[in-house]
Amino acid sequence: MRDLFVAIVVFGLLPMALRRPQVGIYLWSWIGYHNPHRLAFGWAVNFPWAMIIALTTFTGLLFSKEPKRIPWTRETVLLLIFVLWMCVTTYYALYPDLAWENFVKVFKVLLMTFVTMMVITNRERLNGLIWVICVSLGFYGIKGGIFTISKGGVHRVQGPDGTFFGGNNEMALVLAMTIPLLAYLRTQEKRPWLRLGLGAAMMLSAIAAIGSQSRGGMLGLAAMGLFLWLKTRNKFMTALMIGSSVLIIGSVMPQAWYDRMNSIKTYEQDQSSLGRINAWWTAFNVAKTHVTGGGFDMFRPATFSQYAPDPDMVHDVHSIYFEVMGEQGFIGFAMFITLGLMTWMRCNQIMRLCRKDPGRKWAVDLAAMIQVSMIGYATAGAFLGLAYFDLYYHLVAISVMTWMFVNEKQPLAAVEQVKAVGKRFTRLRRT
Repeated sequence: MRDLFVAIVVFGLLPMALRRPQVGIYLWSWIGYHNPHRLAFGWAVNFPWAMIIALTTFTGLLFSKEPKRIPWTRETVLLLIFVLWMCVTTYYALYPDLAWENFVKVFKVLLMTFVTMMVITNRERLNGLIWVICVSLGFYGIKGGIFTISKGGVHRVQGPDGTFFGGNNEMALVLAMTIPLLAYLRTQEKRPWLRLGLGAAMMLSAIAAIGSQSRGGMLGLAAMGLFLWLKTRNKFMTALMIGSSVLIIGSVMPQAWYDRMNSIKTYEQDQSSLGRINAWWTAFNVAKTHVTGGGFDMFRPATFSQYAPDPDMVHDVHSIYFEVMGEQGFIGFAMFITLGLMTWMRCNQIMRLCRKDPGRKWAVDLAAMIQVSMIGYATAGAFLGLAYFDLYYHLVAISVMTWMFVNEKQPLAAVEQVKAVGKRFTRLRRT
């Protein structure tokens, strides 16, 4: 039945994607974030859904009469340069075959990010995209939160196998990034029942992130929660939700969870932590030796034997920073960091521009929540490896699109002012 459900939804909406490419972007995002096919049991699991949706979207884009342009800002230019730099690092990779295979996956993500900016051309479409992201990832937050409460936090919350966030660590990071977007939708929603539902989804997602038993995820969630309180307009309600979540977590989680979280203080005695640090030094040594880094998927036993302080301690890098540093070199690492800083500054620009305009208050809320989501990514990502996850690059794109939308209204406002002055002048002449 699950296979049939996915087929009905995708093939039912593909004709609409031919006429309206934004529907294709919604479908692509649903498949990419929710991964409904990974919850099925039959032929749908390995069916090329993303490829079919992408081809349909490109076809619809080709025949669409709407203007087709990428908003070229400092962020999108740097993102394009970053993609080109990935081509170079992949060409000179330590393991070319593995690197090209992973490059294709990352290139698809970034290509569709650019296509997203081409077809999401107004606020309504942008809100539609955010809804799709939140419903897709919020599903796992709600499900995981209920699971954590019902099972007393004994078992870890994880994502579907074969996805970016299949592990418990990755799931925690993803939920920490999703909660601020749920908060944005809640501020824009007028229907009380839906506001209540979004608030419940935020709390359950926080509980699910804790239920993942990820130490890095807990740090990311704590930092995200603090900035969420600072950035939201209704600080009392936000504090109430955060406090309620903490009380539920405190009453549910077993002693084993507290012991695991306390092990952060004694990382030097934890083999997992020591393995990560060894992988971080490996990444630094590779970047120091190779200008182009080691290329995608370079964290292999042979790499550790040559570049690691402890060649026998082979461990996944578990850090977005050292992952990019090792794979893309110091140049790629600088681009990655600069892209995040540019996006942060863009959000500040949006908030300064629109803060005093009631009609554009939505942009202020969205920019603030993008920053909160980035705090979750930057903090939890220090201990988790999701450097090429779609949502980070979608946040960059959403900030750019928001900037373009709020700036497009300025000329219109100027025209209205000129018309108003003209009308006043006409009245004065008549009198």
